[in-house]
Amino acid sequence: MKFQRVFGTLPKTTASAPGRVNLLGEHTDYNDGFVLPTAIPQRTTVQIGLSSDDRHHVYSAEYDELINFSDDDTIPQKFVSYICGCLRLVEKEGYKIPPINLYITSTVPIGAGLSSSAALEIATLRGLRALLNLPLDDVRLAQIGQQVEIRYAGLNCGIMDQMASSLADTNTMLLIDTRSLECRPIPFPTSTEILIIDSGESHQLAEGSGYNQRRAECEESARILGVKALRDIADPQAVEVLPEPLRRRSRHVVTENNRVLEAVKSLPAERFGELMNASHASQRDDYEVSVPAVDTLAAILQSIPGVFGARLTGGGFGGACVALVESGKAGVIASEAIDRYQRAGYSGRVLVPEIKVNS
Repeated sequence: MKFQRVFGTLPKTTASAPGRVNLLGEHTDYNDGFVLPTAIPQRTTVQIGLSSDDRHHVYSAEYDELINFSDDDTIPQKFVSYICGCLRLVEKEGYKIPPINLYITSTVPIGAGLSSSAALEIATLRGLRALLNLPLDDVRLAQIGQQVEIRYAGLNCGIMDQMASSLADTNTMLLIDTRSLECRPIPFPTSTEILIIDSGESHQLAEGSGYNQRRAECEESARILGVKALRDIADPQAVEVLPEPLRRRSRHVVTENNRVLEAVKSLPAERFGELMNASHASQRDDYEVSVPAVDTLAAILQSIPGVFGARLTGGGFGGACVALVESGKAGVIASEAIDRYQRAGYSGRVLVPEIKVNS
C-alpha cells in the first residue's frame, strides 16, 4: 500500500470529494446570488492515519512531495497550505486534532477552473470528520472550506465551489442560494450531456489581483446602490447609474442571476444553451474575466452542430469551457472542437467527455 510505504503505518480512514463544473452563475456567489454547478467524475482522495511523532506529515502523489510541519510552524505554502488551513480551522471549531499522516491523490485537473482546491479541502475535512467522529454536517464543511480558501490561500472567494464539492452529484445540477445556503437538485435538460474542454490557459486566481478586484468592485457597487449585495437587484437597468467599470461588473452579476433563475424552470436544451452563450458573452464583455484562448474555444464549441451552448466556467482568467451537448455526441463534438482549436494555434484537452444525465 502506498500510504504504508510513505509513512510506515496503515491509514485509519479514507475520504474523497469531487471537483465541480458550473453550468450558470459565475461570480454571483460572493454577491449572495444563485449558482448552478454539478459535480464531475474526477475526485480528490485523502487517506489519514495517526503520526508517530508530534508533527503532521502530508504527502502529495501528484507532486511526489512530502512536507512535515507542526502546529507551531509557519504555515507551509503550496498544496499543504490547504491541509494546514483545514486543521487549524477545525481546531478553532473546538476540536483537538492529533498529529496526522495524510496521503493525497487526485484526478481533478489543476488550474482548469474545476475546483481542485475545493475538492482537496472537502476531502480533507471529510477525512477529519470520519477520523475524529466530528459532528459537522456537509454545509458546515463547505463553510470551513471557504474560510480555508480565503484565509490560507488568499482568494476572497464565494462559497459555490465548496458547496458543490460537498453536496453536489454528477446526475443533477445543484441550485444553490448562496445567501441562505439552501440547495435543491435540478434535472439537466433532457437528452443532453456535459462536455468540458481545457483551454490550455491555466488560471491562477489567487496570484493575480483580478478576481479579488472584481469582488471589491461588486461590493463598491452594492454600497453605491444602497443594497446589501448585488443579489438584491433584479432589474439590469438599476445599475446604469454606476460609473465604469462598476456599471458593467454589476450588469453581469444581475443578468447572470436572472439567467440562473430562468434556467431552473425545466427549460428545453436549446434555451438553456442560449443562456450559457449569453453568460459567456457577459463574462467576456462586462466582467472581463475571459482570455482570447477561452473565447476562441467557446466560439468553436458554439458553432458545432449538436452543441446547445458553451461558456467559460470557473473564476476565469484562463481555465476550461463547459458545453451542453446532445446526448451521445460528446466524443465526436470534442474531437472536432479540439481539431479546430489546434488549427487556430492553441492546445486544449478534453477533461470530461461526458457526464451521464437524463436521456
